[in-house]
Amino acid sequence: MEEPFGSVPKTGWAKMVPELLVRDVDNSLSFWRDLLGFDIAYRRPAPRFVYLERPEGAQIMLCQRMGNRETGPLESPYGRGAMFQVYIARLAPVLSALSARAWPIYEGPREAWRGIGDREGGQREVFVQDPDGYLVMVAEDLGERPLAS
Repeated sequence: MEEPFGSVPKTGWAKMVPELLVRDVDNSLSFWRDLLGFDIAYRRPAPRFVYLERPEGAQIMLCQRMGNRETGPLESPYGRGAMFQVYIARLAPVLSALSARAWPIYEGPREAWRGIGDREGGQREVFVQDPDGYLVMVAEDLGERPLAS
């Protein structure tokens, strides 16, 4: 039987998990769950907090602002200077969900190949902002290939 507020993430605890302060947990949850495909591992009603995960192992926490964890004033867009990268098995369902909700695309979708030592790693990626303005890159792995000469 499932606990009333959830349990440990199915993929285990990630070694580093960002916690985003948000204006409205329900509004943010609609973006992260319904558009980006995260599942709720667990939640706490007070403070308004939710721990999310994807089957590939990505995890993120959302906590509604309470004014006691902020190191300075928060102004929209939140997260200036940070970008969160989420690697998923298939980008197409996320693109479909974004399109169905007419969610604005910040950049992409595009295919990108970047040098990694003596090889290139490829990904199909799209950049979007969540309801509070946090920039998120969602990407599907395209594999590796030898460096182009």
